[in-house]
Amino acid sequence: MTVPDFTSLSPLRIGTRRSPLALAQAEMAAAAIRLAHGFAEDAVILVPMLSMGDKIQDRPLSEIGGKALWTKELERALVEDEIDIAVHSMKDVETVRSPLFILSAMLPRADVRDRLIGARSIEELPHQAKVGTSSPRRAAQLKALRPDLVTVPIRGNVATRLAQVDAGEFDATLLAAAGLDRLGQSDVGTNLAPETILPAAAQGAIGIDHLAKRDDLALLLQPVNAWATFTAVSAERAFLEALGGNCHSPVAAHATCSVATIVLRGEILAEDGSERQCGSLEFAVDDSEGPPRLATELLERSSDRLRRLFMSSRPNP
Repeated sequence: MTVPDFTSLSPLRIGTRRSPLALAQAEMAAAAIRLAHGFAEDAVILVPMLSMGDKIQDRPLSEIGGKALWTKELERALVEDEIDIAVHSMKDVETVRSPLFILSAMLPRADVRDRLIGARSIEELPHQAKVGTSSPRRAAQLKALRPDLVTVPIRGNVATRLAQVDAGEFDATLLAAAGLDRLGQSDVGTNLAPETILPAAAQGAIGIDHLAKRDDLALLLQPVNAWATFTAVSAERAFLEALGGNCHSPVAAHATCSVATIVLRGEILAEDGSERQCGSLEFAVDDSEGPPRLATELLERSSDRLRRLFMSSRPNP
């Protein structure tokens, strides 16, 4: 077999947001690529960028453009040949994307759980505790468990959010365990079991994308792609797409896969947590209709009010 020559790519330019977590994740991708191909340290470089989501910190993302605010600057840089590949937190990547781009690889998935900061459990939070979260999913799940809780929008990077809880601005907040672990803060907060708080689709996964026309980059990334993560996250994203939700829609999903089958758990909620529809489905790895079947099952069980949160933008069957 002929060994591909990737010397023309040197240095390989990796686009990333400038936040400490994004930089840590991009360095993980860079290290994986260097190891897979025996590249020297300076053959793979990071190109940090400031996204619109980083610039606007005073409003929830759902009010100012949603997940696209994290990815648009990196997509522009790909198109204008300022970078070769881009590294993303997969839960921040829009479900439906331009065909100009393709996700070719995902690193092995980290802890998918949410972590509670400020209390040892949701049950131990004081009555009417103020919880900082700008995630419609987390807000709805918390209210489903504790209707007395008051959820308040919170923005900023991990350090900022932790400081706000420490300063007493909020009684608690929820953060992704994977992000805290990648920042060396594994001892911060209490992990919440997925049976209590089902995570966001693609939580804990790092994705690498590039221009779809760059077959050379798809080949380069093959050795760093974690098949189980890619397969599970793709099923979760297909579930989101089938629901037709948007950044305002409280939805959670988590898939696990074996060589032959995928088990997908999904959940949709009313924004105030007053209704919660959950389900799971096992299907063959190559069954692309599995995620839409679960989406349809949950929607058919839902009230008209809950269904309307999703159906307006749902793809036609």
